Amino acid sequence: MSTVTENENTATNGSISAQPALEIAGLQAWYGESHILHGVDLTVAPGEVVTLLGRNGAGRTTTLRAIMGLTGRRTGSIRIDGRETIDLATHRIAHCGIGYCPEERGIFSSLSCEENLLLPPPVGDPAHMMSLGEIYEMFPNLHERRMSQGTRLSGGEQQMLAVARILRTGAHLLLLDEISEGLAPVIVQALARMIVTLKARGYTIVMVEQNFRFAAPLADRFYVMEHGRIVEHFGAKELESKMPVLHDLLGV
Repeated sequence: MSTVTENENTATNGSISAQPALEIAGLQAWYGESHILHGVDLTVAPGEVVTLLGRNGAGRTTTLRAIMGLTGRRTGSIRIDGRETIDLATHRIAHCGIGYCPEERGIFSSLSCEENLLLPPPVGDPAHMMSLGEIYEMFPNLHERRMSQGTRLSGGEQQMLAVARILRTGAHLLLLDEISEGLAPVIVQALARMIVTLKARGYTIVMVEQNFRFAAPLADRFYVMEHGRIVEHFGAKELESKMPVLHDLLGV
């Protein structure tokens, strides 16, 4: 099992962060009697983009859901900006400034695009809340379709809306689950530009991605999961040298 190294608490500008945005230690999680996570350890510095890699069933989505308190029993430690959250209810975890974009998106089909954007309550620092104008500048497609019902949006537009909606809440730590899955290349490129923009604005992002080509140029660091454990982690500068390992673990 990997250990947390000093560079994991190093922000991308090279300075040491006194307090990680997210710190997980010894995380175990269950769905009913099924034991899914077996001692996950990871650390994310403020302003980092970190990607969880792994095959289907490795425990990546369960890790995001466990952070949000959406699994069954959890043990271990999950600290958000230094605050222990392992025993908090999901709504209290969200109010620590976390935005979760699940793979199923969760768009309200009977509401318009704009009504979906206006629905979520604030959960974080108001300074992080994006205005509708900022959202529409980042996602011009949503501005064009702002009066369209959720059911009339394309898959790519629904994905943009799902991400944009959490940016309206004031969350500063974003958990993004397979946001590029099944989308046209032009939409995937737009989402990549969004990640770059959000990072430049100081957001911290944890992504679960099967699309390695999408994730590779965006992430500062990578964690690889297998059978509910972290089996490898490394920084972006090590990516090329780690490709043989990734080929064995992921088939990339």
